[in-house]
Amino acid sequence: MNDETLLEFPCAFPIKMMGRDTQDFRDTARALVEHHTGPLDVQNIKFATSRNGNFVSMTITVQAQSQQQLDDIYRDVSSHEAVLMAL
Repeated sequence: MNDETLLEFPCAFPIKMMGRDTQDFRDTARALVEHHTGPLDVQNIKFATSRNGNFVSMTITVQAQSQQQLDDIYRDVSSHEAVLMAL
């Protein structure tokens, strides 16, 4: 196991992002992650819409290959204006 992380790679890792419930947000968030992972299976993408329907949380479970890959994904999604929050 890597000394820098408690994770063992490769592993399934959920990335959760929140934004306005628009197709643009959904497409952009997916593209940001796919830039680092390659094409994603739709079964690995889940959505939950807010009570009033204005916002959506999107959880994408990736097969993470390294801590660096996860760091790069989080850096990209966190810095994009369409992503209001990333967990």
